[in-house]
Amino acid sequence: MQTQAQAQNNGAAAETAIEVRDLRINYGAVAAVGPVSFSVPKGQQFTLLGPSGCGKSTTLRAIAGLEKPAGGVIKIGNRNMYSSAENLNVPAEDRGLSMVFQSYAIWPHMTVFDNVAYGLKVRRKSREEIEAGVKRALALVQMEGFASRPASQLSGGQQQRVALARACAFSPEVLLFDEPLSNLDAKLRGDMRIELRELQHSLGVTSIYVTHDLEEALAMSDCIVVMNKGRIEQSGSPYEIYNYPRTAFVADFVGSSNLISGKVRADLSSGDDVVLETAGGELVHGNAHGRKLGQQATLSARTVHLQLHTQRPEGERNVWPVTIARSVFLGDLSEIHVNWGGRKLIIRRSALDQMAEGQQVFLSVDPKRCVLLEDDAKAN
Repeated sequence: MQTQAQAQNNGAAAETAIEVRDLRINYGAVAAVGPVSFSVPKGQQFTLLGPSGCGKSTTLRAIAGLEKPAGGVIKIGNRNMYSSAENLNVPAEDRGLSMVFQSYAIWPHMTVFDNVAYGLKVRRKSREEIEAGVKRALALVQMEGFASRPASQLSGGQQQRVALARACAFSPEVLLFDEPLSNLDAKLRGDMRIELRELQHSLGVTSIYVTHDLEEALAMSDCIVVMNKGRIEQSGSPYEIYNYPRTAFVADFVGSSNLISGKVRADLSSGDDVVLETAGGELVHGNAHGRKLGQQATLSARTVHLQLHTQRPEGERNVWPVTIARSVFLGDLSEIHVNWGGRKLIIRRSALDQMAEGQQVFLSVDPKRCVLLEDDAKAN
């Protein structure tokens, strides 16, 4: 499957920092990944997003040289790092990249300076180069005053900054991040997302970021690849992935969605305007987004795109009377469950206006927000 990043960079191989082609990774007789293909333009933050066990970290480790694939090609810049056809597998230390792990991998018996300097020492840099590299890297993460402090006396957030400084110290061509923020508390994780994105922009370095956290992926990425069971489900910009999911898996994993299945009413559908008739007899107008129609189809409607009204709103399309079945207070938001056509739909809305269980209201949704899915998944 070709990603949006590939489509944008066909014919511009010199601008492609990383290329993965037909990559396959096996664990014994079990196919863990593949085949997957994607390319990362120079200077972009590229994210592999998916649930645990989907193959995203395994793919990242193969790019880093820490996993041996069963087939395919991995290219960094203009140089092949792995090629099954050429029987080539360049060692990790010779790939010109750096990796930040979930566990930070900070040596507690060393000072901050020595932790950051480690990669430079391994590369046999001079004393002057090491001191300049460490100073520059610590300045990038705002840790200049901590150089002499033992790493064991750092907080989790400070350790993460040291891991970032160490990764940046020798100016790698590519930075790889394997869920680096998952051990931090929610507030610090939010702050570090911003810092990481600003650091990536300031360095102009190409990076691949692995996460299962949707907010992280949306906030930090130029391009997102959604993985499921070792394959790529969809790729594109955060806006495209969120607003135009291609499959039921993407619709449900990338933000919460209501999946509405039904028979396609060809007599009412035209162009990108598609109409489904549900099992309960409701007519639901949606947007095909250029996708092909069959006799049966499924529409995705984000929970935040559904609206509730105490009075019937104007318009005839996608307006139905419903009953509040349940209301769950979530702080800034309330999650409202409504009875609609013999099933339940979920709406997320501001918690300022509370609605009582059993209350009769009206449900509406803009047809443009009901997106046709490419697969034949049935709504739950």
